[in-house]
Amino acid sequence: MSNYSWETEFATRFERHADELKWLYCELYHGDMQAYRYFTEMIYRCWQQRPEALKKIDRAREEYPDWYKGHDLVGMLMYVNAFAGNLQGVRSKLDYITDCGVNYLHLMPLLESPKGRSDGGYAVSDFRKVQPELGTMEDLYALASDCHERGIAVCLDFVMNHTSEDHEWARRARAGEREYQSRYFFYDNWEIPNAYEQTVPQVFPTTAPGNFTWCPEAGKVVMTTFYPYQWDLNYANPTVFNDMTENMLYLCNHGVDIVRLDAVPYIWKALGTPCRNLPQVHTLVRLMRMVCEIVCPGTLLLGEVVMEPSKVVPYFGTVEKPECHLLYNVTTMASIWHTVATKDVRLLRHQLEQVFALPKEYAFLNYLRCHDDIGWGLDYGFLSQFGQSEIPHKKFLNDFLTGKWPGSPARGELYNDDPRLGDARLCGTTASLCGIEAGCQGEADLATAINWDIMLHAFMFTLSGIPVLYSGDEIAQENDYSYHDDPLKAEDSRYLHRGNLDWQKAERRHQDNTVENDIFDAIRRQEQLRSQYRVFDDSADTWLLDTHSDHVLGIGRYCQGEKLLALFNFSDEEQSVWLDDRADYTDLWTGRECSPMMVHLAPGGFMWLHRQYV
Repeated sequence: MSNYSWETEFATRFERHADELKWLYCELYHGDMQAYRYFTEMIYRCWQQRPEALKKIDRAREEYPDWYKGHDLVGMLMYVNAFAGNLQGVRSKLDYITDCGVNYLHLMPLLESPKGRSDGGYAVSDFRKVQPELGTMEDLYALASDCHERGIAVCLDFVMNHTSEDHEWARRARAGEREYQSRYFFYDNWEIPNAYEQTVPQVFPTTAPGNFTWCPEAGKVVMTTFYPYQWDLNYANPTVFNDMTENMLYLCNHGVDIVRLDAVPYIWKALGTPCRNLPQVHTLVRLMRMVCEIVCPGTLLLGEVVMEPSKVVPYFGTVEKPECHLLYNVTTMASIWHTVATKDVRLLRHQLEQVFALPKEYAFLNYLRCHDDIGWGLDYGFLSQFGQSEIPHKKFLNDFLTGKWPGSPARGELYNDDPRLGDARLCGTTASLCGIEAGCQGEADLATAINWDIMLHAFMFTLSGIPVLYSGDEIAQENDYSYHDDPLKAEDSRYLHRGNLDWQKAERRHQDNTVENDIFDAIRRQEQLRSQYRVFDDSADTWLLDTHSDHVLGIGRYCQGEKLLALFNFSDEEQSVWLDDRADYTDLWTGRECSPMMVHLAPGGFMWLHRQYV
């Protein structure tokens, strides 16, 4: 490609967005043309620096902009050190990742952050350096290149709400440089911070109360919404937005295909508001979307919005002015574990009704477990009609899933427990929460626990969107209690499910009559069936089936002449279900022909009833 056509490629993309880009930027930053000129020059510079190999991927994805939709992507979430020690270690394990059927690899935070003050890597001290023990930026690019050769897309977190107190900007702000103090929220006294506290909720009321911290070196108060060592960035300063956008593009130019925008609802602050989901947040995300479409159009933005659907959906933007490509289906994840504990599918049905009513263009990430805790942000207004009130219901859920409830096979631990508020959250691996840990110890029915684990994964694969496995779930990895002995981890129970991958267990995934083989083979079969049948495509019509049972969830799907009736038994007892459909179906899981007029589901069992119309 000639230099002239290269310039034309950039110019064509830029002109497509030029008017809106300038309008939004100048509206947000009060017509600061000097900042805008720097912004556009930075965009061009980043495009020039983008490797040709990545530009080829961009061009291919531009031809097929819905490349991430469909029914063939499967994600895996992992900590690099827990999976294989470092980035080179992950490269050496790509055969395993491919064996898992994974083609979307989410690497948890790996940029430089201070030991003991990193919040799991979410306090970045340098956005252009990898944590030394994990490797280098060159290692990241090499891994991404290997992944691309295998058709694997790479996702990385971009922590945009704050920096570490050890970041260069923070060090210079602490030393009294006003230019760098203006990149954060510094105040001479507590008057304005106290005013903020009147309307801004606390993220960690027990472990990190309040939203501000006294900085003795500067003799000022600094905003710290999360932890005291995480200083909130002031996006009202265009220099912050310009430089952070360049940091994001730097990661994209090192092979990152999906940028996870961490804590995105928090990034704009205004006195007298909750400092969540403000209109300016959407302006910033829209600007970032346009920048990516100009510089690296093969890149996706994944918004981390851990809120109810009504607050999540706006981050997709509109068809004309899109924002995030992908969002987390966080409410469904919490509702799944509520249903595991209660054996009652009515809340999950209610939640899915809202998801199924959304436009098909919206793409969600679906998951059973993630690196974080399970928070019980459920619809208590809906639950109240069944006599459930919030605090005692949360206590029941936590008691059941920690194994304190009589007969419960689940093994989890509480996170951020506040007995005064009764608002504890929950941690644990999928296998341990399903009862496999207790079953392996002879304290529960192991076969039933395996059924539950397989059924929950089948449910995840039934939903439209991208299913994401948490590394270790594919081999039924159990809780790691060794974190209790590590002083840097002992106070954070989320490390219960962040243990190192057990490679001895992984070796047993192909060994008959093992738990690892049962779970691994089941998940692989589910992945293969999902990719084989177009009824799992994101374009499918979806609806809820009337199973006449509060214990059995039913989902219908239809796409291009294929119909699927998916049934999931959340009871510990066998359930019989009658569906008003006289056609003949094939159960994809067993290969048997059957009629949905009467089906029997084992405890924790599922069926994928499929029909092909001529």
